[in-house]
Amino acid sequence: MAGVRAEGRASIKERTLRVDRWWLQPAITAFVLVSFIIYATFRAFENGYYFVESSNLISPFYSPCLSASCEPGAQLFGVVAPQSILGFGLSPALLILIFPLGFRLTCYYYRKSYYRSFWMSPPACAVAEPHKKYTGETRAPLILQNGHRWFFLAGLIFNVILTYDALISFRHEDGSFGMSVGTVVLLTNATLLWLYSLSCHTCRHIMGGRLRHFSKHPLRYKGWTIVSKLNHHHPVFAWISLFGVALTDVYIRFVATGAISNYYFF
Repeated sequence: MAGVRAEGRASIKERTLRVDRWWLQPAITAFVLVSFIIYATFRAFENGYYFVESSNLISPFYSPCLSASCEPGAQLFGVVAPQSILGFGLSPALLILIFPLGFRLTCYYYRKSYYRSFWMSPPACAVAEPHKKYTGETRAPLILQNGHRWFFLAGLIFNVILTYDALISFRHEDGSFGMSVGTVVLLTNATLLWLYSLSCHTCRHIMGGRLRHFSKHPLRYKGWTIVSKLNHHHPVFAWISLFGVALTDVYIRFVATGAISNYYFF
């Protein structure tokens, strides 16, 4: 038994004796996550304005572009999916978003965030949850959270691809070398995603987990110390990288629609 009906809990009517605005943080978290989900869903089904061929800019929501419906020049790794299935148009974003989305949904930090914000389990410290029982992540569908390590590995592949996208944006349309605002945007986005991934608890475990003697594994120990320092800032990287992905897509969409121009430094 858990929550307000838990055995041994004081028999008081109040759900909590906290007098501060404890509800503010979970409310803001819910608002930000819902806003991102709405925007990402809109962009995934919009199926357009995600590639600027003249500047080699592609949105992280659509990279890698693997569908036959991809815009010309956006297919860096060939075609692995048809343009439509059963008569329904297939957005290239729907082929890949499951992996970065799965990585974030199963992330230890994001679990805490949306468990508190959406399920009130619990909504805040010293605030009882309304649920009658607690089963944790031992039953479906939450047992699928144990797949986080596999989504982490898939996320690393996407980080490499997005880094490559940033590097090829240095190439002008005529093949010459150049740097634009879009290049800076893609580089920043890739950097933030690497920081988010490398600060992950799973990454820390991979680097130093199950080692009996650090002295016998100096390279892994060095990597573990670096990742441990990043891990301390994992929540910050989680939020900044989330905003980074969205803002990168917004910028590329504005350039693709002609609303703004992609300024070149040289």
